[in-house]
Amino acid sequence: MVLVKRLVLDVLKPHQPNVLEFSQAIASTDGKSRVHVTVLEVDEQTETLKVVIEGEAIDFEAIQSSISEMGGSLHSIDEVEVQGKDQGG
Repeated sequence: MVLVKRLVLDVLKPHQPNVLEFSQAIASTDGKSRVHVTVLEVDEQTETLKVVIEGEAIDFEAIQSSISEMGGSLHSIDEVEVQGKDQGG
């Protein structure tokens, strides 16, 4: 089994929910991940975000679903770190 340890995502979202609420919702998908969000661009209706998620076993489908439920759109997966489960740590 391979575990996802880190994801860097390019996300477009509406102004609401705000970035704090957005990051909290993503972090709550498993309650163990660390989420760092940077606002890259703001226009009249949307915000472009760089979302960095770090954890022991990130559930990408749950993250993607959470983003969609908040009206966001995943533009790209810009970076991924995975680890084989038998590699420890």
